Amino acid sequence: MKSQEVRAKFLDFFKEKSHLIVPSAPMVTKDDPTLMFVNSGMAPFKEYFLGNGTPKNNRISDSQKCLRVSGKHNDLEEVGYDTYHHTLFEMLGNWSFGDYFKKEAIAWAWELLTEVYGIDKDILYVTVFEGSDDADNLKMDQEAYDLWKELIPEDRILMGNKKDNFWEMGEQGPCGPCSEIHIDIRTPEEKAKVDGKTLVNEDHPQVVEIWNLVFMQYNRKANGSLEGLPNKHIDTGMGFERLCMVLQDVKSNYDTDVFTPIIREIETITNTEYNKGEKTDIAIRVISDHVRAVAFSIADGQLPSNNGAGYVIRRILRRAVRYGFTFLNKKEPFIYRLVDVLSKKMGTAFPELKAQKQLIENVIKEEETSFLRTLDQGLLLLDKIISKTDSKEISGEKVFELKDTYGFPEDLTDLILREKGYTYNSEEFNQKLKEQKERGKQASQVKSDDWTILHHDEVEEFIGYDTLEAHVKITRYRKVVSKKDGEMYQLVFNITPFYPEGGGQVGDKGYLEDEHGDVVYILDTKKENNVIIHFAKNLPKHKDEVLKVVVDAKQRYRTECNHTATHLLHQALREVLGEHVEQKGSAVHSKYLRFDFSHFSKVTSEQLTEVENFVNRRIEGKLPFEENRSVPMEKAIEEGAMALFGEKYGDSVRTVRFGQSIELCGGTHVQNTGDIWHFKIKSEGAVASGIRRIEAITNDAVKDFYTENNKALHEVKGLLNNTKDPIKAVQKLQDENVSLQKQIESLLKDKANNMKIEIKNQLQEINGVRFLSKKIDLDQNSIKNLMFELGQEYKNLFLFFATSDSPQKAMLTCYISKELTTERGYDAGQVVRELGKAIHGGGGGQSFFATAGGKNPGGIPKVLERAKDYLV
Repeated sequence: MKSQEVRAKFLDFFKEKSHLIVPSAPMVTKDDPTLMFVNSGMAPFKEYFLGNGTPKNNRISDSQKCLRVSGKHNDLEEVGYDTYHHTLFEMLGNWSFGDYFKKEAIAWAWELLTEVYGIDKDILYVTVFEGSDDADNLKMDQEAYDLWKELIPEDRILMGNKKDNFWEMGEQGPCGPCSEIHIDIRTPEEKAKVDGKTLVNEDHPQVVEIWNLVFMQYNRKANGSLEGLPNKHIDTGMGFERLCMVLQDVKSNYDTDVFTPIIREIETITNTEYNKGEKTDIAIRVISDHVRAVAFSIADGQLPSNNGAGYVIRRILRRAVRYGFTFLNKKEPFIYRLVDVLSKKMGTAFPELKAQKQLIENVIKEEETSFLRTLDQGLLLLDKIISKTDSKEISGEKVFELKDTYGFPEDLTDLILREKGYTYNSEEFNQKLKEQKERGKQASQVKSDDWTILHHDEVEEFIGYDTLEAHVKITRYRKVVSKKDGEMYQLVFNITPFYPEGGGQVGDKGYLEDEHGDVVYILDTKKENNVIIHFAKNLPKHKDEVLKVVVDAKQRYRTECNHTATHLLHQALREVLGEHVEQKGSAVHSKYLRFDFSHFSKVTSEQLTEVENFVNRRIEGKLPFEENRSVPMEKAIEEGAMALFGEKYGDSVRTVRFGQSIELCGGTHVQNTGDIWHFKIKSEGAVASGIRRIEAITNDAVKDFYTENNKALHEVKGLLNNTKDPIKAVQKLQDENVSLQKQIESLLKDKANNMKIEIKNQLQEINGVRFLSKKIDLDQNSIKNLMFELGQEYKNLFLFFATSDSPQKAMLTCYISKELTTERGYDAGQVVRELGKAIHGGGGGQSFFATAGGKNPGGIPKVLERAKDYLV
């Protein structure tokens, strides 16, 4: 059964059971600070389990893209070494939000597996929660056991402990017992040797879990206690790749048609064969898995970067590159070439892969190129470290520095060291790594109390499109403590004018005030699982009373100017550069705006001027703000509204229009483009291959910009004796500088020629070698030219020069004729590395030419004397 059919049968089955089939949500989370990526099928539905929203249907089913590479669920380092762990995987799931429960979930799972997919009942095992005797004191899930024994012999119903059979969303929140369905796909001969039930949950590659049925019936509170949920829910997740393995009768996920087209392409590109060697196989599995994770992430709008989710994506890709570099001998970019076959294979189910194919290829190729340069740099740095080491063991701290500062992976360091006969202090390295992880853990650690409910059944509603002030009630609050922000309070109001951070726009600030005149400042506003949360350092003294809340109008206005300008900028870029331009990210603050967009070449200064003028004409045109707060998604798209990849939209959306610019947007805007006053681009540059970034300012920031530039211009004029034409005066200075530079170069050339005659007269012949070690007064470029000129005139030449242009800087340069390096084994790189220690430095280069730098010019006389020792 082909993978497309496996997915279709699952969704069709639950559609017939009255489930609403929904598309996969983007993998990068937008309003859930507890998650960086969607790591399970239930993550997009957390708001419903938490009671913060109402689903479109009480029964839902989908195939969700998931990424498990950070936090509690992190399978990254296992990927490639076994045949069933992945970074990206599809989770087939069905959910009930307060509708059906255990009876239906168990019966339907069994029906789908055994009747629709035709899996042999005799190779299936199920697990049931056995209960716990800890503080929770939970009883065995007898209900699930009784339901299962009607379907499967009791000797294949196994008891599972709390670790395996009690599922929790996190340290707090909805949770409950679960039943896992495991399958034994070993051969009859293997089954005869070992009873399958003893291999369940033992990480056996052919006895694996394929489906987990979670029965959400409890809520875990901040103090660790459990309370019953008002409504019971079903949350199931079945691994799509593992299911395909079973139904395609293969022994590995990587042998299914989900992966085989990618693996065949890797074999072709790298001239290798899968299933011919352990290290090669691991590398091929790593690459075939990781390219999927990276491609889907980019398609969902997450580019590789140096922080947050972007850093995780970069780390996944670099892991793939280094496996190709180390085990497949690929020293040039090639992973980007796999995107084509991936999009053909999965583009029907996930059309974003086809739509973003060119961008994905460009970004991956640039990332590969960049990291391969890092590897080259790391190899040079490693050579430098080796040259300064007296023993055969390298410091673990140095290896950690290579990893942490330069991005050079420790496993590659270890491999290269072993090839050269070295090792490194792994205990020291691991200690440094542990300290770093602990620092990161402490910095990101957040502890929160349970919500304290003050008012029930209040409508939590955003009213900030229409007003910046309101009288509100606090419906709930909690204390949150973090290393970064210290002690904070999170407040939820029944209604709020505060805009929560989202869509690139910063969250509102402001204050709340009670009838007694006590004021508490709102420092930020965010949205978490469909709840608008206000952050404050203090809890209002009269929190039970009606409070007046006020948004900082000045910051909101400046932010609105910048947000509206991003819409006009988007329109301008598509008009000037072409319809291929798409928004790839934005940041809208009160002081500036940042706009990322797809474009495959540098935007010229003429084009930037045209874009700037386009926006300013719309500002001068005083276009009115038009919005539709509730329009069907399909109708909005038909009307030309721009939708962004990686965003999750509902059936009903809000559209924002200024003239011909129309976008889907939940942000706040000025009432007329004339309010923006003026738009000014401050910078344009590349973020990644095919992604450009513009930073710009509006309104007061533009006024400040011109004021500062005017002041700077007056200062420049003052330095130029108050000339009326500063441009002409600067050009004159530049011309004079060029003329003087030519004179200096001529003088240096004459000096080098004189030095050349002097050196010729000072050459000594030692054991058939023309030798000279000498301290000279020339710049490095002149020294190099001088040495190579002498090398063309003399054979068997060995020159060693030292220079010092300050009390803290010394330089050594060594030139050796190539015939000496070939016939006698002389090595200029080795010479400067060893003698560089005397000047408290180091260096390297080629066998015939090398340089070293150091901080101790006092060591030069000793170095010049020791250079002669290499000829003895």
